[in-house]
Amino acid sequence: MKITYNGHACFSITSGGFTIIIDPYSPGSVPGYEDLNESANQILCTHEHGDHNARNVIHQITGTDSPFTIQTISTWHDDAHGQLRGSNTIFILCAEGRHIVHLGDLGCPLSSSELEQIRGCDVLLIPVGGHYTIDAAVAAAIARQVEAGITVPMHYSGKGFGYDVIAPVDAFIRQMSDVKALDTASIELPMDDMHKVIVLHAKYRQK
Repeated sequence: MKITYNGHACFSITSGGFTIIIDPYSPGSVPGYEDLNESANQILCTHEHGDHNARNVIHQITGTDSPFTIQTISTWHDDAHGQLRGSNTIFILCAEGRHIVHLGDLGCPLSSSELEQIRGCDVLLIPVGGHYTIDAAVAAAIARQVEAGITVPMHYSGKGFGYDVIAPVDAFIRQMSDVKALDTASIELPMDDMHKVIVLHAKYRQK
């Protein structure tokens, strides 16, 4: 299974020649990221904001059976039960006996029952930048509760990319142990060199 961080909250997940893209962003919607140029068999969007729901920019592939089963958990994009930014969907993708969890623009802590559904997953893709989503402190608490095999931060800013109002990834990784930053956008499971937190270099981050 291959997981590629395209940028912002957008990931490509491939198993058995079948690719799912989650949360493609619209051209020009996120500072510092080039326009997406990706193909996928299936497109999933955690909510209907322009930096997460640009289905039309992905080249759709048909005719391949999916090896994935998909579960969802309905959550909120804010800590006011959706009154500020609406709802958010968590996606749980299962293939090859592995569980990949994408938290979308989660804006609130998870309940005990929600945590139970994702605890011990193989890969957790979690927003850490705050403002529009949970911040670094809440993200770190959730990551510790979930105890995923690998946690990959997303939806943060950095030098020349991301929204100014969201924080860099540093505040999150300072609260975590066994962190490794990679120069690549992709990981493949199983990994020989395992780390609890892996920071990927977004594929479409402008040079």
